[in-house]
Amino acid sequence: MADIMANKMDDYVIGIVGGMGSYATSSFFERVLDSFPAEKEWERPRIIIDNKCTMPSRVRALLYNENYELLVEELTSSVKGLLDMGATRIVLACNTSHCFLPEVLENVPEAEDKVVNIIEACARAIKDDNRESVFLLATEGTILSKIYEKTFEKYGISCDAPGEEDFSILRDFIEAIKQKNITDEIKQSFIDYVNNVPNDGVILGCTELPIMYAALGDRKDQIEKKIYDPLDAAISEIKRG
Repeated sequence: MADIMANKMDDYVIGIVGGMGSYATSSFFERVLDSFPAEKEWERPRIIIDNKCTMPSRVRALLYNENYELLVEELTSSVKGLLDMGATRIVLACNTSHCFLPEVLENVPEAEDKVVNIIEACARAIKDDNRESVFLLATEGTILSKIYEKTFEKYGISCDAPGEEDFSILRDFIEAIKQKNITDEIKQSFIDYVNNVPNDGVILGCTELPIMYAALGDRKDQIEKKIYDPLDAAISEIKRG
């Protein structure tokens, strides 16, 4: 019986650096589960989540250098902790946190071949789609860091983003999800905003935004753009091993 009950994927352990925000982490966890359909629970890989919602703001660290070193230490600690628990693939479930990833990997070089960079994964997915340009929706920290533009440039993809005049609008969308307050009004605002961006391809470059998109339900058909989700791209790469 022990042999039958043994997890068939014991040597494959997914680690998630979460809590940025917590609902986005919960949603990502569910999506990972859905991506490994199984008749028996033990047929799925082990998943370890560090929902470290006590970490300093990634946006404020980027824009104002606020608690920058502490944030890098906290991210480093989470990645190292997941490694110590046996994680073989690690995902930072936050786009903005990837701005600090080079420093984290300097601190934990043994994690370099285990971290799935969701921005790189998204670029590869878009490249496979033969798309040459996209439009990024994200936090102001991610947009101003230009991490998407720099990454996508390596793949021959141009990536535009909203100007500062739109940051408060994007913040409202993100905060509605963080506060679990997705009203019909904000859903319609999101649909209208996405449909008005100057590109047919749109990246949901904040891990809260896919939750907003999913919350639209049947109203997703009102969106006239091709939507790209970096976490979906990361899950596809995780499944490939």
